[in-house]
Amino acid sequence: MKEFLIVVDMQKDFVDGALGTPEAQAIIPAAEKKIRGFDGGIFVTFDTHSEDYLQTAEGRKLPVPHCVRGTGGWALNERIAAALEGKDAVPVEKYTFGSRDLPRLIEEKAAGEPFCVTLIGLCTDICVVSNALLLKAHFPEAPIAVDASCCAGVTPALHEAALATMKSCQIDILKEGDEK
Repeated sequence: MKEFLIVVDMQKDFVDGALGTPEAQAIIPAAEKKIRGFDGGIFVTFDTHSEDYLQTAEGRKLPVPHCVRGTGGWALNERIAAALEGKDAVPVEKYTFGSRDLPRLIEEKAAGEPFCVTLIGLCTDICVVSNALLLKAHFPEAPIAVDASCCAGVTPALHEAALATMKSCQIDILKEGDEK
């Protein structure tokens, strides 16, 4: 079975930039370890906005410019970028919470073979849950998991709520020490 790791939005603005949190900073070592120890295919999503972000539907509801393409905040966290060096990682720009391209890219990489997917990253309650549910909807028979020890939400309570939502949608929730 092919294994895929989805590294969701581990960008500077979500770790220690415009929307960074102590919880996001705290998961970096676990995420770094997960990436370094992973032997399958990796997809890395990039939350991607343009200079007109504040005029978008998202920008009107979250008026904090972040992850503007080409800025320092759009780049991956340095430790995550270093962990990905030498890996066969496919970058995936996404312009909304869930990537519409990710299912197609996974299907192409799987080339007809069975596969499983594990997601890690930020933010559990926005982009991780969006991508996990999108993948579960596209691939209902594929094992989909989220490694909770490598994810952080906007708040700890929202992180836990998103994990509960994903679990109720038959997405496996891995805790620290679980292997997948």
